[in-house]
Amino acid sequence: MRVAGLISGTSVDGIDVAIVDIRGAAGRTRLHLKAFRTVPYPRAVRGALLAACNAHGISVAEVSQLNFLVGDLFGRAVVTVCEAAKIPLRSLDLVGSHGQTIYHQGRKSNTHGFRVASTLQVGEPALIAERTGAVTVADFRTADMAAGGQGAPLVPFMDYIVCRHARRGRVALNIGGIANITLIPPAAKPEQVVALDTGPGNMILDALAAHFSAGRRHYDHGGRMALRGRICRPLLSALLADPLFRRPAPRSCGREEFGREFVTGLLRRQRRLRLSNADLMATAAALTADSIAAAIRRFARGPMHDLVISGGGLHNRFLVERLRSETGLRIMTAEDFGIPGDAKEAILFAILAYHTFRKIPASIPSATGARHPAVLGKVVYPIQDRVVY
Repeated sequence: MRVAGLISGTSVDGIDVAIVDIRGAAGRTRLHLKAFRTVPYPRAVRGALLAACNAHGISVAEVSQLNFLVGDLFGRAVVTVCEAAKIPLRSLDLVGSHGQTIYHQGRKSNTHGFRVASTLQVGEPALIAERTGAVTVADFRTADMAAGGQGAPLVPFMDYIVCRHARRGRVALNIGGIANITLIPPAAKPEQVVALDTGPGNMILDALAAHFSAGRRHYDHGGRMALRGRICRPLLSALLADPLFRRPAPRSCGREEFGREFVTGLLRRQRRLRLSNADLMATAAALTADSIAAAIRRFARGPMHDLVISGGGLHNRFLVERLRSETGLRIMTAEDFGIPGDAKEAILFAILAYHTFRKIPASIPSATGARHPAVLGKVVYPIQDRVVY
């Protein structure tokens, strides 16, 4: 079956599109990546989405408009990638879209006298199905949350399929806007897998790069600024003392914890401590790496040998070298398993959609805290269904 996986992550850089041929199921799934590309958002759309993610209040009208706009852009992105890769659109059987998260609260809080957790992704799947002509699966987090889970992380299902080994314990690490790990002991069964968001990934670093460059840069290319700086140990210790890093697994986090308000506070501390821009970048990068290493030490349920890195943070030399020294693990990349690191999350949503269409649960309750596994996602059918049964 040929499946397109789509996601726009917490960095809101653009729409990641992976076209994947998939066969088998669960532990016997086989993948072949046909094409991958990131389609950038128009600048005004990216700005609107970032504002929506960081806003304390946003109108219902704005949410509704963004939902339909992003859905249309996701559908257009699939068409663009298929055309560029010379893949006939009619050969596409299925689309799995994560959409763009604008709010995620995995832990329950008091709401009008009730305890409620919630999540919201924009990117109306009906528009994707209309643009592509393929069955479209979206809204993957809600079924897990209905079963008492946090709706995140979802990537452990793919990590387990790809990375498990009979004799070596492996940590699958994705450094996107938020960093998340999947801890897979040797010869692990699904219920032995532990996964969680560790804290910030690139989110703080990207925001600092944009601030220091007056918007000319969206990230610290190769970690060059961080490599020029010196870590401020007192500030790093204070940041690592945040109660968030002591939360038990499973746990999830997002812009609510590490978005605009966090960065504004960090810049105030920079002025008070008289740190250079490079020093603050190095300290923020050390926060990412050290919080990852601390989570590995705390939550591993057996020996760990390899650290398999994917996501945009893989290209940050400061982060990779800090992780190597702080964890002592052998560094590998998702590409060692045939998966381009930047494409991993898009491939994930192709895999999830594939299992949803086959009515196979694709969540790991030990990672999300759910009471039971769930078939994830909601299905939208186009007028003409071309899926191969």
